[in-house]
Amino acid sequence: MSTAFVILLALIIIAALLLIAVVLLQNGKDGGLATNFTSANQTLGVRQTATILEKATWYLVAFILVLSIITVFVNRGSTQSGANDAIGSGIVNQAESAAQDAATLDFPVTQQNPEAPEAE
Repeated sequence: MSTAFVILLALIIIAALLLIAVVLLQNGKDGGLATNFTSANQTLGVRQTATILEKATWYLVAFILVLSIITVFVNRGSTQSGANDAIGSGIVNQAESAAQDAATLDFPVTQQNPEAPEAE
């Protein structure tokens, strides 16, 4: 794995953890965890807190989506030139050697007499 892939993967994991926290803080039907922060709601206003959390949710989702797409291209570029070629050529070599081995083997051929009665 390349260094860029590892960095992007770490950013995705951090953003996912932040997204979990932001979703848990939002007001749901029953209030959610945001009801525990009454002093913050009184200071900032309930409506403003809800909008900030909703915007944070959308920004984090978009961030994860963009990073995931970038990670696919970074990973594809690093594996096309390296590991996949080695694996593919190894499989082709094994198949060719197995075909050559099968061509050189002499299997004993047993012939059956079609006129002989079958043993029952």
